Amino acid sequence: MAKKREPRARVERAGRRAGALAPLPSDEHVWHTAITRIQPNEILVRGYALDELMGRLSFAECTYLILRGELPSPTIGRLFGAVLVASIDHGVTPPSTLAARNVATTGARLRSSVAAGVLGFGMHHGGDIEGCMRVLQDGLAKMREGATFTGAAEALVHSYAASGQRPPGFGHRIHTHDPRATRLLQMAHELELDGEHVQMARTIERVAAARPEAAERPWPLNLDGAIAAVCGDLGFEPELGNALFLIARIPGLVAHVHEERCRQQPMRQIDPRHAVYDGPPPRRLPETRK
Repeated sequence: MAKKREPRARVERAGRRAGALAPLPSDEHVWHTAITRIQPNEILVRGYALDELMGRLSFAECTYLILRGELPSPTIGRLFGAVLVASIDHGVTPPSTLAARNVATTGARLRSSVAAGVLGFGMHHGGDIEGCMRVLQDGLAKMREGATFTGAAEALVHSYAASGQRPPGFGHRIHTHDPRATRLLQMAHELELDGEHVQMARTIERVAAARPEAAERPWPLNLDGAIAAVCGDLGFEPELGNALFLIARIPGLVAHVHEERCRQQPMRQIDPRHAVYDGPPPRRLPETRK
């Protein structure tokens, strides 16, 4: 018995010397995590040494690793990176951005202002990815019961139209043709990563466009819907859908808070309709980045 406890004791002593670890619990109080292991002079993320990942994995690829538990292939890493880039910001009008700027104008610290922006995410803003993933899964479940893609999509569209609602992931308050969604599905096709979730999303969009009221109330696939379709095909659970938007939007919130503190007067009344963009004009990426 003494020999079995010796490695445990060595780790406990080393942890106390490093100031990083509390005494190990008794066996009956042990609980488990498969995400990260921290020991003196060693940090493992999903089994990979963090210092070896640095400079070799992009932030998007490492995010995929920590969420899914395995390294993405190069094509999956590229597509998942596009998912995060697509959600990085959407101007000054989203409720989360206004919340962050309103808190920043009080003189609050950056972290508090960004946290206010995160708390501004809700069912109608940043909440459609999970909902759309479930809609797509419902459509695929109908297919397993014998329906075609078109038949399943028609049933879903009819159900939402009859209730006076739109399916999550479809329709947009500004865009009638969301360029982010188009590009994301284009990339999925080019990288041969589009599967049944993408096909279901495209079918729903096509069926929705044939509605009699589509001219007045179009339901184009928006970015949330495209992310739901792509990440559904990549194997993400719906419960992680909205988290992807949260992860991606943080840099945008930080930028807005920093700009609010640097360029604006404190305690101002913020009306997004009065915002005038004065950043760089449209410009193209260098050839080396295309």
